[in-house]
Amino acid sequence: MNFPAELKYTKDHEWLKMIDDTTGLVGITDFAQSELGDLVFINLPQEGDEVTAEESFCDVESVKAVSDVMSPVTGVVAEVNTELEDEPQKLNEEPYEAWIAKIENITAFGDLMDAADYEAFVQK
Repeated sequence: MNFPAELKYTKDHEWLKMIDDTTGLVGITDFAQSELGDLVFINLPQEGDEVTAEESFCDVESVKAVSDVMSPVTGVVAEVNTELEDEPQKLNEEPYEAWIAKIENITAFGDLMDAADYEAFVQK
């Protein structure tokens, strides 16, 4: 498992990479993709959608199940990674490069962990 130190993590297995004080990229963790199995579809949010910390903002479908992706922040979807529509497996192959959405105007954060705390959390 990979736990990049520069990211923040949620208990729902999403990661957040802050670009500046009010903008960040969101994706799913290496642990999440390994638990889900081969991802075959992603239902992306729309640009302009408002998202709320700790609430679902999109979902991913694997060969095993459909799972909600929870937002780690409250803000507005500025951009989505449309590459994932044709290649959802990138979330399996490169979970920390294959971001799902760029969120801007962040006004609140959910319950976030640093890499060490998240690593300890998934090992429980």
